[in-house]
Amino acid sequence: MSASALPFLRTAPPPPGAFEAHLGDLAVTVLVGVTGVGKSTALTALSGERFRVLPDRRRVTDAVMILPHAPQGVADREERFRLTAQYRDRHPGGMAHALGTLVGDTRHWGQRPVFDGLRGLDEVQYAAREYPGWRFVALGAPDAVRVRRLLGRADSFDRVGAGAAGHTLRAGLDALEGVEDVFTPAERDGLAALTAEGYTPTDVLAKVRIVVSERRHYDPAAAEAFLRTLPSHRALLLDTVAQDAAQVGHAVRAWA
Repeated sequence: MSASALPFLRTAPPPPGAFEAHLGDLAVTVLVGVTGVGKSTALTALSGERFRVLPDRRRVTDAVMILPHAPQGVADREERFRLTAQYRDRHPGGMAHALGTLVGDTRHWGQRPVFDGLRGLDEVQYAAREYPGWRFVALGAPDAVRVRRLLGRADSFDRVGAGAAGHTLRAGLDALEGVEDVFTPAERDGLAALTAEGYTPTDVLAKVRIVVSERRHYDPAAAEAFLRTLPSHRALLLDTVAQDAAQVGHAVRAWA
């Protein structure tokens, strides 16, 4: 792994030297949540003199899971999900394993870095069990809200092939694999109606597909249920719809 991919971090071996440590041995604060739940707000609240923010999930995924198999990189989320699933098959814990086994320069990262983020029950359980110094900030939002947030932020990374939508957006939504496990028929009606607000059918379908794909790979409800079993000093759970950005930021700063 090149130094430019993850600065001040490296894979092991060799074992940590002077001024180095496995991230699994540090007091890492981890954000937990899928795309569009409001992790950026919490990350902003944690950033500053007290904490250094580690390279995010996307960069760790690229350096550790994607580039060894696809040096040219992969933009499509479905293909990224496939490659990360292969990594999880080899390494239980997935991203938690990848992050915890990295060796960091503590002169740069200190003893309490922040990471964005873990997803799903398997990653969170693994991290809580294997790395007792890690603490978790979990953020949640309904899936329909997440679709709206994805439509609003226009992140170039939020891309999947939209596929054929059929004759109508509503038919295209119904055709998505696994959509019935995430959105009710009434919710799909509401998503199809987003075109009346100026969003294109292609964009709506693509963002819904991201949400459905994530739910197929990561179960946020199961992860949150597990985190509720941890002591309060190890886990903070926040609803980013019930609390606005200022309230989320205040809660995170007070807990951290």
